[in-house]
This record gives sequence, structure tokens and C-alpha cells, in this order.
Amino acid sequence: MLSAAISFVLTAGGVAFAGLRAYRRRFLSATRWFAVALLPAGLYLTGLFPLASTIGREFADWATKLVLDPRVWTGIALLGVSAVLLVTTRWVGRRGAGAVESAPERPAAAGPAPERPAVAPTPRAPKKPAAGKREDGLGDFADIEEILRKRGI
Repeated sequence: MLSAAISFVLTAGGVAFAGLRAYRRRFLSATRWFAVALLPAGLYLTGLFPLASTIGREFADWATKLVLDPRVWTGIALLGVSAVLLVTTRWVGRRGAGAVESAPERPAAAGPAPERPAVAPTPRAPKKPAAGKREDGLGDFADIEEILRKRGI
């Protein structure tokens, strides 16, 4: 009973973390976390979770359950889905990294890139206030002050 609670709490926590990663638009990472989150539930349902097995359990007992118990097949399905997701995300991750690395480069025969002449930036003159407006450091508030003055406020 305790092992079921532990495995399903681990699964729920992993799914929640995967949801947060998906919310932050990190879909590849979210898929990996979801795949890893399925492992405790799958291992528990198959009877392979370390806390679920008793010391005296024999292989023949587990093999009998493998054939007859739908819970075991559900666990095997969860482990299979987890494995497929992990392999797929690894493949997609490598494929995406390879596309970035294989960006077209300049051919070596073209020689070094031409150097740009160094140009010193020209200092800009400070803006002069428009005629009729005084500069009292208020910036955008000067416009608001003018509107309030027109309204008599």
C-alpha cells in the first residue's frame, strides 16, 4: 500500500513538473519529464518497483501475473510509452542540434572576412526645447501639465 502511494506520488509530481515545463514552452524537456514520470507507476503496476516486491516472491509467481493480470499489462504499456517518448525526444533533440551546427559557413577559398574600418561614433548634440516650451525636467509630465492648465485644474 505504501509503495503504491510512493510510486503514484512520484508520477503525479513528475507530471506536474512536466506541465510547468510545457507552460514555459519547453516542450522537449516537458516530454522527457513526462516520460520519466511514467516510470514509477509502470514499475509498480508490473510488480518491478523495489518496494512492491516482497522478499519471498518468486519469478514463477510474477510470470503467472504477467500472463493473467491486466494491471501488469498496463504497467508494461506505461513503460513502453515512456521508452518511446525518451527515444523520440532524444532523436528530435539531436536532430535539432545538428541543424544548428550545420549552418552554412563561408567556404575556405573565399579568404578571411573583409574588415570594416573603425569609425568613431559622432557625439550627438543635446536636443533643444521647442519654442514656447520650457524644459523643467518633467519630461512627459509637461504635456499633462499643459492639458490640466487648459482645463483650469
